[in-house]
Amino acid sequence: MTQTSITAAVHEKWTSRTTFLLSAIGFAVGLGNIWRFPYIAGENGGGAFVLIYLVVVLCIGAPLVAAELLIGRRGNLSPIGSMRAVAKEAGASPAWAGVGTIALLATFLILTFYSVIAGWAADYLWRSLSGAFGGLDADGSRAMFDSLMASPGRLALWAAVMLGLAVFITRRGVSRGIEIASLSLMPLLFGILILMAIYGTTLEGFGEAVSFLFYPDFTKVTAQTFLIAIGQAFFSVGVAMGGMMTYGAYMPDNIKVPSSTLVIVGADSMVALVAGLAIFPIVFSNGLGPSEGTGLVFQSLPIAFGTMAYGGVIGIAFFILLVAAALTSMVANLEPLVSWAEEHRGLSRSAAAPLIGLAVFVLGMGSVLSFNVLANFHPLAIFPLFEELTIYGATDYIASNILLPLGAMLTAIFAGWIMNRHATRDELDLADGLLFKAWLFLVRFVGPVAIGALMIFAFIG
Repeated sequence: MTQTSITAAVHEKWTSRTTFLLSAIGFAVGLGNIWRFPYIAGENGGGAFVLIYLVVVLCIGAPLVAAELLIGRRGNLSPIGSMRAVAKEAGASPAWAGVGTIALLATFLILTFYSVIAGWAADYLWRSLSGAFGGLDADGSRAMFDSLMASPGRLALWAAVMLGLAVFITRRGVSRGIEIASLSLMPLLFGILILMAIYGTTLEGFGEAVSFLFYPDFTKVTAQTFLIAIGQAFFSVGVAMGGMMTYGAYMPDNIKVPSSTLVIVGADSMVALVAGLAIFPIVFSNGLGPSEGTGLVFQSLPIAFGTMAYGGVIGIAFFILLVAAALTSMVANLEPLVSWAEEHRGLSRSAAAPLIGLAVFVLGMGSVLSFNVLANFHPLAIFPLFEELTIYGATDYIASNILLPLGAMLTAIFAGWIMNRHATRDELDLADGLLFKAWLFLVRFVGPVAIGALMIFAFIG
């Protein structure tokens, strides 16, 4: 493989393939993997949905991850800088840098509410350590969660704690911060998840959990099932948030994009499946509802932890798992913003990380207040699509259903149609053969069509 970067190095590089992969997997694996994927799979055909999801990940998610990594490594800069540099190399308009701007705006908005939800996990970890789940019944669990939602101070405190940890890690840089955190948190996350899954095999609800997740019920498969699978795959692997492009900019030439992509998306999917095998045996063994989403994690499971054997230990482990997943994703979302500030605003990393963290926290107060003081405030009510959405809801919708799909579609078009073909082959380290042509077809046609369908579904849905 030839030297591929077209700009002078201004950022650190990953010290090894292992640290890069752990960091990229940490970005992809987030809170949604732990509770959202398992119940969506169960409600949409179990094994049938899992099969559809895996096909979608391979045909849409993986090609887009590879596209972001190769653009990032080719440009060697933040998403805005890389898009501009690679467009210049291809003789295309510098306006393509706007794709990087969309990514940074999306990841900033996501951080404003994701940090709040991550704070819920931190609050419940503290509760589990203090033994607050002992003897908890349904009314007590509901009151516990409601009291958290009703307290702007507590929500803001825990959001600040999680943001503070993310800022601390990010400001230390790639080798002294992100890599050390990934080497510590990701093995911890994997270890806890595997141990919980092993424990799940000893519970009477294990068989029912396996059936719920993997029994193929094709009667539940509709056109909407495919769209749900596309949405889950698309957001699960972290496309269009700038993280993969930024992490790609730190990749040395000896790390191969195709094999790394398969490891990242494979690990992300495996975590989601193993999480189902860890959580749902507990759910079914305790007669809980499997499709409660947020309520399952923060209201139903604490009841089970308070009554089951070894529940105190399992509860602590589970919320450590949630906090670790949230923190690695927050670091990866913060990094593109810090990288941009270093390049375009002349700020040092040690100054940029705290300033961006503070801005995220200040704007994140809108999401904090959406659960209490401003619960009935709908800032964009003049638009029918947003008339019932709080600040939190509107921010989530704009980032998740408009900016991310738009950015992903433009990234696919850029990589497939605009980027210099020699450059894409060089970065993928593939000859102009079947594998390269398959990737090119998926990025040029399958990805944009699927994302377009997802955006239409989001608007009319």
